[in-house]
Amino acid sequence: MRFLITNDDGFMAVGIRTLAQAAAPLGDVRVVAPDREQSATSHSLTLHYPLRVRQVEPNVEVGDGTPTDCVVLGLGELLEAKPDFVLSGVNHGANLGDDVLYSGTVAAAMEATILGIPGVAISYTGRDPENIPAWTGLLTRLLEQTLKRGDYPADTMLNINLPALPPAEVKGVKVTTLSRRAYSGSLTRARDPNGREYFWIGGGESRWWGAPESDFQAIHDGYITVTPLHLDLTSYPLLEELGKWQLTL
Repeated sequence: MRFLITNDDGFMAVGIRTLAQAAAPLGDVRVVAPDREQSATSHSLTLHYPLRVRQVEPNVEVGDGTPTDCVVLGLGELLEAKPDFVLSGVNHGANLGDDVLYSGTVAAAMEATILGIPGVAISYTGRDPENIPAWTGLLTRLLEQTLKRGDYPADTMLNINLPALPPAEVKGVKVTTLSRRAYSGSLTRARDPNGREYFWIGGGESRWWGAPESDFQAIHDGYITVTPLHLDLTSYPLLEELGKWQLTL
């Protein structure tokens, strides 16, 4: 198998190096990643300035764009042969529930899916990324099981989250749905030392909820979560209802 690996934490991140090591026993690995942290960039593309790429070591190239840019560059120009999978991560932090809408990690796997290559996003839900390398062996086994199937439906990717536990203490793997999360107190309004007003988005508290089979619940219970995500955001129940509205001009 051939792999293109990227992330949103930058090419120097512990997580992406762990993922590359985990994938290496399964095939050929090529890394194309951002040159700096790009968390919460979601699915953004760089359109208003040229992108530059440099090779930093064998089979590792870095670009000054977003994770989505890196996938576009890798698949469109940098790789000599089409990869079998695009792996994104291991992200330094959870990508559960509504987080997938903001995540550069998930967006990179989603861009691969759009371009016809199966994508897998992987995140570690703990706060200390230095714990991620301990997952290398388990990740190899998990990837081998999920990737050898070869029957990924079109327009579908996998979102995997690892619990904040030592790998030996993990209870197992659960296939899950997305949970929901609401933030409070995440917008700060203040003034800098020069008296100029600024706003800062981030922090605050969050409240989770979802079905018993949701990803947050499974992570809370000590399981690895595997959540299939689909590109089609159409609300089919509402589509049928809208058809009854008889909208006219």
